[in-house]
Amino acid sequence: MKVFPTLQDASELAGCALALGNFDGVHLGHQALFRVAGSLSVPAALTFEPHPGKVLQPALAPKLITKLGRKLELLGAYGLTAAIVLPFTAAYAATPAEGFEASLLDGLKAAFLVVGQDFTYGAHRAGTVATLRRAAQARGAEVHVVEPVTVEGVVASSSRIREYLLEGRVSAARALLGRAFDLDGVVVRGAGRGRTLGWPTANVETDAEIRPGSGVYAVRLRLGDSPTAPWRGGAANVGSRPTFGGRDVCVEVHILDWAGDLYGQSVRVEFLERLRPEQRFGSIPELAAQIGRDVEAARLVVPHPTG
Repeated sequence: MKVFPTLQDASELAGCALALGNFDGVHLGHQALFRVAGSLSVPAALTFEPHPGKVLQPALAPKLITKLGRKLELLGAYGLTAAIVLPFTAAYAATPAEGFEASLLDGLKAAFLVVGQDFTYGAHRAGTVATLRRAAQARGAEVHVVEPVTVEGVVASSSRIREYLLEGRVSAARALLGRAFDLDGVVVRGAGRGRTLGWPTANVETDAEIRPGSGVYAVRLRLGDSPTAPWRGGAANVGSRPTFGGRDVCVEVHILDWAGDLYGQSVRVEFLERLRPEQRFGSIPELAAQIGRDVEAARLVVPHPTG
């Protein structure tokens, strides 16, 4: 997938079907837009960096489900040919709706614009689906509005997925994402307590803005950045390790049937199912016994390593 930093650089996309949105999480609702775009013409997406909320209302801006690199990876995985990533600034936010319309329809010469039913644009969000459709029709282009995607009556939305993740409901988040929530990080040295308990863990340092709520999870972990690298099952603790009086939230993964030095390696962790909430134990042996039970519970979710 090609990535363009400006509309001018993307002139080769003239006649494309352009999906418009922030696409945080690249969930089932977003994927529906991409499928419609692909049925119309060369499918591409227009998105912004940073998230507009971080510029317009930084104190209220949402924590991102997917940072830019992962979002672009997913856009390509879901069939898009190209993505235009426009810098979002206060000056850009002041662009009148008519200017935004002209940049896509006259400048880029997109033939199709694909949006969700609540799409707004331009200064003060003055532009709506209705105004976009009129602007497109005046130029011989088309606007296609995609209805929300629901799963068992719940609308797939970035805000709902964030809510589920913060509550630790990774299975519910997975249903709306269409895949397991994941985060990327690097394995760093920890206090080594897991090894002394008989359950060595990889301490994952991550810059992810959001992570699942405190608890123990069945996970998969992939070493390195290659999409063809094997996945291994594991049990992960997300929390402050209250038995040891910890305060900082950490992500620690015990990898099933694995022995080796992972320090400094990049990893991706997928959260499959929450096994239990985090808790404080009265003794170290009690904690070690519970970890053993957690590992066996994780095996039931990811019973076999894949490589």
